[in-house]
Amino acid sequence: MTSSSGDVPAPPAPALRVRAAMVGTYAIFGLNGLVFASWAGRLPSVAITLDLTPGGLGLLLLMIGLGSVLGLPLAGVIVDRFGTAVSVRLTGSLIGLSLLVIAVSLLMTWLVPVAIALFFFGFGVGVWDVSQNIEGAEVERRIGRTIMPKFHAAFSGGAFVGALIGSLMARIGVGLPVHLFGVVALGAVVVFLCTRVFLPATAHAEHTEGPAEPRRRTAAWREPRTLVIGLVVLGAAFTEGAANDWVAKATVDGLGASESAGAIMFGVFVAAMTGFRFAGSALLDRLGRVAVLRICLTAAILGLVLFVFAPNIYLAAVGAVLWGIGAALGFPVGMSAAADEPRYAAGRVAVVSTIGYAAFLMGPPLLGFIGNHVGVRHSLLAVAVVVLASLLTTSAVQPKQSAVVGADVA
Repeated sequence: MTSSSGDVPAPPAPALRVRAAMVGTYAIFGLNGLVFASWAGRLPSVAITLDLTPGGLGLLLLMIGLGSVLGLPLAGVIVDRFGTAVSVRLTGSLIGLSLLVIAVSLLMTWLVPVAIALFFFGFGVGVWDVSQNIEGAEVERRIGRTIMPKFHAAFSGGAFVGALIGSLMARIGVGLPVHLFGVVALGAVVVFLCTRVFLPATAHAEHTEGPAEPRRRTAAWREPRTLVIGLVVLGAAFTEGAANDWVAKATVDGLGASESAGAIMFGVFVAAMTGFRFAGSALLDRLGRVAVLRICLTAAILGLVLFVFAPNIYLAAVGAVLWGIGAALGFPVGMSAAADEPRYAAGRVAVVSTIGYAAFLMGPPLLGFIGNHVGVRHSLLAVAVVVLASLLTTSAVQPKQSAVVGADVA
């Protein structure tokens, strides 16, 4: 079959199928980031509406973490049972319903329903995250080249867009409930359309000798390689989470900069991380996972040390760039490594994601406690110690087998 011009052969059907799945996966990653940022970017509005102190707001946000902690270990079982497309639809519906409950509760200034809804929001986000990473790993395998970091860059880009939209909504006076109604409507359309082009559930297991045994869903927690990959991801997640929570405040408190400068410093970190996620795919294909991760994690350590000890904001910004580069690839590469064997991908990705998310939960209070004694900026040296541990274990991400190429869509 040829194209309409009669000159260039049309790609074979499998290639078109994988290309469509790739586009759909990009969109789902981006939507995930946009949805989360749409909520997180307007937390000041939540605090005002519900009359919460900073401590009260922190306890409320803990509900998201509790939901994720429960959802992540179950995600492998859910994906094994329903496949990635159905799992995203189910969790997308749960997230949408949770946001609708939050929107109505904010209109009525009901605190308890918001807390309950945030628990289910966190559960949905956790399972969605595992589902999209398993789909992304399968697309990457069938294409035969590294693209997982670009999927995670799409998440970062979606979060950036979500934050901009939230800022715009706040500036023009659109309340958070109305904003959330719009996000739910957009999300419903994107999830419905994009999961329709996901790879069939059978594609994720077609390279295996048979169905995964039920015991493998929990056995992943006893696999040394999987747990060590989790440690690599833990370091990367801790590095990224520390910047999300503390880089702006560390800039203000440690360098005497303005709040605006602190926000810009955070933007520098995010831009470096997102940009290197796009550029890092080619580097991974050229040098391999282990070498690239060693380069990145070394850059993270150097960046953190420079940021902590920089005498001025300009050198600190250089440190933030290195820090962002160092945080860029650990999480996506860890997801790819956990999914090397399609037969056991769901359980292993769930384990690695759970370990990684633990860093997001434990990191902020740990750094806050240390910061009370040594200052916020110097507390970030604790991150460098964790990253060093990850650096020493990067050999675990070495591919277990060659990627199976089902279609050339390059």
